[in-house]
Amino acid sequence: MCWFSCSLYVPNLCFPASFVRDLKEKYPQITAEVHMMVDHPEDYVRQMKEYGADWLSFHLDSTRFVCRTAKAIRKEGMKAGVVLNPSQPVSQLAPAAKYVDYVIFMAGEPGFSGQRFMEGAMERLEQLCEFRRETGLDFKIVIDGGMDYVTAKKCVELGADILVTGIYMQFRQPDGIMGACERFRNTFGR
Repeated sequence: MCWFSCSLYVPNLCFPASFVRDLKEKYPQITAEVHMMVDHPEDYVRQMKEYGADWLSFHLDSTRFVCRTAKAIRKEGMKAGVVLNPSQPVSQLAPAAKYVDYVIFMAGEPGFSGQRFMEGAMERLEQLCEFRRETGLDFKIVIDGGMDYVTAKKCVELGADILVTGIYMQFRQPDGIMGACERFRNTFGR
């Protein structure tokens, strides 16, 4: 699966919502995951569907209507995701967990590329994986922040399903993005 993630209106990097539309027009075969970093994400659901988003995620603390927003995303035919920030306990996910298809687990503070995998993130990831097992839910766990081969291997062993490699893949590999992607695919069999 090709995966593109677009964060909207991040303080230090901003893509307009139309970027998703333009990307899907040019590359209709990709899966566009849009990670909304906005207040009141419920206001953007229909627009993101019209622009071609396939997966749509939002931060738990960005709305008072987490369950309603997740249901609206699914109703529009997209996969619904929520984002769990480093400062949020896994327990905050509980009320909305049955309405989401995936959880983006932030292993770094949102909005700033190039951060290291945060201390304590592995323990929190273990808690999230245990929560998924205990509840019998089948949401995907997406890890975002500080990813490299060492942390990636540990995350996969714990139960992560999708790894967001970001700046590590883009700039820190001697053979470039394509070589790094191929190595990652070979290493993790995905």
